[in-house]
Amino acid sequence: MEPIVLFFKTIILRPYVFLFLAAFLFAAIKLIGWPRTWRFWLVSWATAFVCEFSSTRTGIPFGWYFYNGSTIGQELYFFDVPFMDSISFSFLLFAAYCVALGLLLPMESSQAKESRFLRPLCFSLEARTSWAVYGLTALLFAFIDMVIDPVALRGDRWFLGKIYYYPDPGWHFGVPFENYIGWAVVGLISLAVYFPLDRHLASLTPPPPMTPRLLLGIGLYYGVLAFNLGMTFWIGEMLMGMSGLLMHLPVLIILTTRLSVRQPVHLAK
Repeated sequence: MEPIVLFFKTIILRPYVFLFLAAFLFAAIKLIGWPRTWRFWLVSWATAFVCEFSSTRTGIPFGWYFYNGSTIGQELYFFDVPFMDSISFSFLLFAAYCVALGLLLPMESSQAKESRFLRPLCFSLEARTSWAVYGLTALLFAFIDMVIDPVALRGDRWFLGKIYYYPDPGWHFGVPFENYIGWAVVGLISLAVYFPLDRHLASLTPPPPMTPRLLLGIGLYYGVLAFNLGMTFWIGEMLMGMSGLLMHLPVLIILTTRLSVRQPVHLAK
């Protein structure tokens, strides 16, 4: 019974994580269906857990860091890895995948109707499992952690708590660059397993309109980003917050420009 009790304690202690997880499940089921969703979650969670377990013992692939066990008894741990931490990788990877799709999926033919405001995208198997999507997803996955990890490292100044530390703090607001390489590695391994599964499952033909469904996952990416930037500014880390904001703003502008339909301007005669 103890793991079950700890699981419910984890939900109470980290409600925001499980809200993001629920948003991921809703968005993913809408976009790719349940058979692909549970495989995506399982593959990404298992990959993240193995990599975290490895890094806390060998320094590979994130570099050396350690959980201090300050919340043992308050939330669920697998070995020395908090459950909430490893499951976060799953919804963040899916969110990064959706942003990559929004940036790279080809447009449908001009005859296709999506909405008055959104461009129609082609969600073909070849397009959504391309090498470009594979690489960009891993990059965006590590990119969002460049906002998350610095503020998480200062968790003692907000409600996350001080749960881990780096023995050798890095140049990026205390986070070593190896950490971001590790995030990219988790993304690359997870997608290398998931993409072949996607190709071998029954064909996926989401009912139109498709772009609004993709926006659910994109919204998750920027919702997590906004939450972490909000915490960054709330604890008074203005330079860190502005750095994260300016890093991500160009991507958001490009994405918005690409997906938005420009309305014709009617000049008065």
